[in-house]
Formats: sequence, structure tokens, C-alpha cells
Amino acid sequence: MAGKTGYQTPKLDTRAAIFDDNKILLVREKNGTWSLPGGWVDVDISVKENFIKEVREEAGLNVEVGTVIAVQDREKHNLPIYAYKICKIFALCSVKGGGFSANSETTESRYFGLDELPLLATEKNNEEQIRMCFEAYHSENWKTLID
Repeated sequence: MAGKTGYQTPKLDTRAAIFDDNKILLVREKNGTWSLPGGWVDVDISVKENFIKEVREEAGLNVEVGTVIAVQDREKHNLPIYAYKICKIFALCSVKGGGFSANSETTESRYFGLDELPLLATEKNNEEQIRMCFEAYHSENWKTLID
């Protein structure tokens, strides 16, 4: 509805935390940095559907969305600060099947331990956020963090 007046609202970004053997799945971006699979929420699908779509596109995996880890105001956690507001949603996801193949966004996927993280795409996710995902994964009663 172009030209519509009203309140300006933030863009939504989903980031999936997928674990295997106490390691988290990261995908390698075209520029060589690594991130949790995720991306902008499309206007014609739900947040849950976007997690599923983004993981399938970037990591080749079919997932089930579980616990919401956090809902964050991006500019409180990531640089650079953008001209528009972004709300980041992190969730634990479990793999139901699939497999990686290189695509238009990512060149590789791999699981990493917390002590072996590669160069992160810090505009998308940083070490603090990855640590938060590990904490949620290890918690039996995680309470969603909200900025």
C-alpha cells in the first residue's frame, strides 16, 4: 500500500539457532563472513514461516521452529546503526531433514563450538548473540529476552 500514511514501523529480521553435538550452525556469506541462517521477514508470510524459508534457502535444511530466544532492538546490539529500525528475532530450531548446497547467498554451512567461532557478519549477529543462543540451548527453562 504505497503512499499510505501512518506510523513508521521496524523491519523484522529472523535468525535461526540450530545445534548439533553442542555446536551451532553458521552459514558462510559471499563476503567470507559467517552468520546464523536468517533474513528479512517477507510481508506475505508469518515470522515462523520466514524462519523455515530462510533456513531452507541459506542452509538447505528443513526445520521446525521452537523456543523464541530473544526479540532485540538491533541498534542496541549490532553495528553499523542503520537509518531505519530493525527488530531481530532469534529462535531455537531443530532439523527435520535436508542438506546444504551452495546458493546465491551462502557458499558453505558448518557447525561451530563456542570456542571456535569464525569471522562473524557482525552486522547480522555478533559473539554476544551467539553466546546467548548457546545459553538458551543449554537452558531447561529459557525465558525469552526482550529489549
